[in-house]
Amino acid sequence: MNELVRFEDLWKVYPVGPGVFALQGIDIRIDEGEYVAIMGPSGSGKSTMLNIVGCLDRPTGGRYWLGGQDVSELSDDQLSEVRNLRIGFVFQSFNLIPGVSILENIEVPLFYRGVPRRRRHPRSLELADLVGLGDRVHHRPAELSGGQQQRVAVARALANDPLILVADEPTGNLDTHTAVEILDLLDDLHARGRTIVMVTHEQFVAERAQRTLRLRDGEVESDIRNGRTAGGLP
Repeated sequence: MNELVRFEDLWKVYPVGPGVFALQGIDIRIDEGEYVAIMGPSGSGKSTMLNIVGCLDRPTGGRYWLGGQDVSELSDDQLSEVRNLRIGFVFQSFNLIPGVSILENIEVPLFYRGVPRRRRHPRSLELADLVGLGDRVHHRPAELSGGQQQRVAVARALANDPLILVADEPTGNLDTHTAVEILDLLDDLHARGRTIVMVTHEQFVAERAQRTLRLRDGEVESDIRNGRTAGGLP
């Protein structure tokens, strides 16, 4: 397996009072095709870790390598480019644009890359089909259920064919039945070779992953393989 993510002695300290040590000397490696869940109590550092993986934040110390590139000290503009080209985001609250169609929501990352409509339109249709919404592309988010909106968010996250899919509590706003449907979708993407890193507080969600990192007080308390194997590319 090729290495995709590597933290080397990574620290994150927030300048509040004497300093809040959100991450303390983290060393981890995530390979291409892995499906990793990050768990831990409130304040354990799991959201901070996900934000750094997703290049939404940068470490205070140490190194972060993504796809062989040291992204630890990139400028804001460089980090923005990495986020747009190499990372797909799925959020708990979906973060869809309410005033435009499902198809246009999926197209957003391609639009910001400057991809012409004649290319982004068929790509977005393909992704809508992939997540089971090919017949709803002209609807707006408010006309869809929560589970369907999250499917749109997953399709949008895949638009630029990212190196890694980063999911922050992707089932947090869904009932159990709908959450299982989204987890089935993530399972399918993983089986197709997608690398997924997900924060969750639900044990049944984490058990769907291949590996669980459990944090406590900014340190890795455990790193458990769940007995699942990465899927191959079709």
